[in-house]
Amino acid sequence: MADPLLRRSLEHVLREHLTSLRQMAFVAGPRQVGKTTVCRALASPQAYFNWDDTDHRRAIVAGPKEIAQRLGLERLRGSPLVAVFDELHRFARWKGFLKGLFDTWGDSLRIVVTGSSRLDVYRRGGDSLMGRYMLYHMHPLSVGELCDARPADEPIGPPTSIDDARFDTLCARGGFPEPFVRDDTRFSNRWQGLRVQQLVREDVRDLTGIRELDQLELLVVLLAERSGTPLSYSNLAGEVQVSVDTLRRWISTLCTLHHGFLVRPWFKNVARSLRKEPKWYLADWSAAKDPGARAETMVAVHLKKAVQSWTDRGLGHFELSYLRDKDGREVDFIVTREKRPWFLVESKLADTTLSSHLAHFQRQTGARHALQAVLELPHVPADCFVREHPTVVPARTLFAQLP
Repeated sequence: MADPLLRRSLEHVLREHLTSLRQMAFVAGPRQVGKTTVCRALASPQAYFNWDDTDHRRAIVAGPKEIAQRLGLERLRGSPLVAVFDELHRFARWKGFLKGLFDTWGDSLRIVVTGSSRLDVYRRGGDSLMGRYMLYHMHPLSVGELCDARPADEPIGPPTSIDDARFDTLCARGGFPEPFVRDDTRFSNRWQGLRVQQLVREDVRDLTGIRELDQLELLVVLLAERSGTPLSYSNLAGEVQVSVDTLRRWISTLCTLHHGFLVRPWFKNVARSLRKEPKWYLADWSAAKDPGARAETMVAVHLKKAVQSWTDRGLGHFELSYLRDKDGREVDFIVTREKRPWFLVESKLADTTLSSHLAHFQRQTGARHALQAVLELPHVPADCFVREHPTVVPARTLFAQLP
């Protein structure tokens, strides 16, 4: 169920791209996050092609000349057409198709390509598309996006607020548009189950060589219970009954399909740091049943969206990591900017007692800000990034300043 008032920040980013750049725009993101809705709205009339549509597939397979004839690219126009190719990565020769289309018609056509899996031209061989595209990531809805879908010119936006009822719905239903808009527990439960089935039985089956789908489905269930925890590959491999190497490949596949993501430890300038185990987070925080894990996952998804959005838009190079040392001290997240620590975030559901670990790691890393984001605190109309000493802040206030 679409909400006509639910504007997405990526739409603004893509419109700017199509106006100012000739490179193709690749849009990657989880299944059902809203890629098709946003990109289809950008397409010129009759210039939307979905690989799952038989007629559209026939035109794509026929090649760039057939697409050019369908769109009338031989005719003089005042401005380039915008063509959208949805789920094109399912076509085995998609890179060669795009290279031919772009090289021949790039002056009269702007191209948008979507895919649930990562559109990674370097892992699949064939002709390189280097210099011919820009990659954008579409993420679940965030507080900042619901407050104002127009991206700020700087990484950190001005203080703003979200309606309490809308924030509560976002916490409970997650950031995928349909469950959020419907706001119905029974629908959300069914939607989550169907989404996992489609991920395992369709996306994995179609895009990988994995055949042990029952075991992979078990892994997906186990990972839902472990969102926000360091992964023990050997323990998980034993539970799923596969080798450690196989388990690593499967988790990499789930990350490629945007079912979740890994956050790795930051160890530069941190004495006695742990360097091995990554932490796993679901893309859909509502699927984490433990309230504390759900709160931490919601923080993780907001920060992951922020660092990828800033990087995609050319505002710099940003990364998300976590901190832990051999003495048991830990901070959930560290955001780096140009490989330098920028700010720390400790996630809490309700605890407002400031963690001493924030000050410890702030001294070690030199991060400018250290924030303890508490999910259940009410909004405060203030800038979280004014203070440079460890500070307890409402999570919704922090979220509202991120994209």
